[in-house]
Amino acid sequence: MKAPHEVALKVLSSPELEPIVEIVLFSTETGTYEARAVDGAVCFHRRPSKNGWTFETESVEGRNPLELQDPSRFAPLAAETRARYPDRTVNSYPFAFEQVAQVFDHPCAPDLIVVHSTAHSYGENIGQHGSPDVVQARAPFVLAGAGVRKLGMVDRHCRLIDVAPTVLALLGIEPGRGTGANGTEREDVLLSRQDGEPLHELLEPGRRPQHVVAVLADGCNANVLYDMADSGDAPNVDRLIASGIAFRYGAMASLPTVTLANHTSLLTGCHPGHHGILHNAWYDQALQRQIVTVSASTWQEAMRWMNSGIETIHEALKRARPQSVTVSVNEPADRGADYSTFELFRQQKVDLLLPDVSELPPHTTASFAESYEPYRWWSLADAVGLRQACSIWGGRHLDVDYPPPAFSWVSFSLTDAAFHAGGPHSEIARAAVRDTDGRIGDLIVAVERAGVLEDAAFILVADHGMEQSDPRVVGDWGDGLRAAGVDFRDESSGFIYLTR
Repeated sequence: MKAPHEVALKVLSSPELEPIVEIVLFSTETGTYEARAVDGAVCFHRRPSKNGWTFETESVEGRNPLELQDPSRFAPLAAETRARYPDRTVNSYPFAFEQVAQVFDHPCAPDLIVVHSTAHSYGENIGQHGSPDVVQARAPFVLAGAGVRKLGMVDRHCRLIDVAPTVLALLGIEPGRGTGANGTEREDVLLSRQDGEPLHELLEPGRRPQHVVAVLADGCNANVLYDMADSGDAPNVDRLIASGIAFRYGAMASLPTVTLANHTSLLTGCHPGHHGILHNAWYDQALQRQIVTVSASTWQEAMRWMNSGIETIHEALKRARPQSVTVSVNEPADRGADYSTFELFRQQKVDLLLPDVSELPPHTTASFAESYEPYRWWSLADAVGLRQACSIWGGRHLDVDYPPPAFSWVSFSLTDAAFHAGGPHSEIARAAVRDTDGRIGDLIVAVERAGVLEDAAFILVADHGMEQSDPRVVGDWGDGLRAAGVDFRDESSGFIYLTR
């Protein structure tokens, strides 16, 4: 009798599931990994190098599913729209070997990772993410303001794990001893554990701002955002690009390209397999329980699953400069912040933030807010977040006085809800970008009113990209696994745990 692992692989890489399964990823033993598709497979090894890893291909059968790793593919927007639902043979998976390997470093890594095909439409959403493919992984990356070189849009890319060390370098924090990407000690890291690298070449020599303001536009497709900035539909984003630098090919999210895994990667500079927030949900076989981090009841406690020895930007900055004030607005990865929205949740004081829900807040597209309840809800949530940030920058919030923060992080979620609902090429998605751009403008004004705009830098990112799926391509690989007698758990639609 074949082992469940072999049976499951045969089912998942079969022609019957080809329309919905792009690749199956797994680790055969420590340091050895495989990617398998319907038309081929690759096996590769990982070995430590000076500051990271070296990857070597051991064998290829048929077509190598991870051969294409070009971060520039399907950019700008015109290139993406010409190639909707790209076939696996032309799709690209930037940093694929690194992305696969880091997941299996986590003690709760699944037995198999199933990557949805680009066309696969599952659940109620037209816009999808989670795959390591280039469109779903590509988040926007804009760095602007004081201390930043003014280069405009450039044909470059980076990784989301590079953001945290870049922020700390921009603030002038000196590197020191810590743990690098391969788990060994380094003398030149900015966080206690650091997988990413600071982008020093983007910074003006000799000038370091006193303030960094970070904005996350959740789930925002970089091509769409840049196109709207260029056309005048997102004037505040365009203003940031003009006063700094934007990467046309974006910042690549870590696998899995989902919300909380990459929010945490952005704030820690570590991959999910290393910082501990593996997915929005996963299974802990040692505890024999499901771990859920993205739900109304678990958001505020999600950081309890972060591994020891991991620092956030807040903590690293406070370690270097204990008097620095840092702020975390609408962000679960908030550990170490002086002010945090989610700390109010933990203290059951969120009622202090409740808005007047009888009227729509500014920068809200009424037609979508009135016809689609999630649009209204997330518009209100983002407006509440903006109000917190602007109050703090104004010097007083909830009867507490604040100086201009050294580091503030503001997460906006409307873009994710709208891009999911209509797909990244829809009018509801573009409306969400316009509304979010208006809120970014208000935040810039608040910094200006605080009198520190000339000494402030801004960073605009997302936690992942978003790709248009095809509503005609549906199906559930679980049916095939059950028909073959495989006993399994499927967490977050793609993390397969086999019963032992």
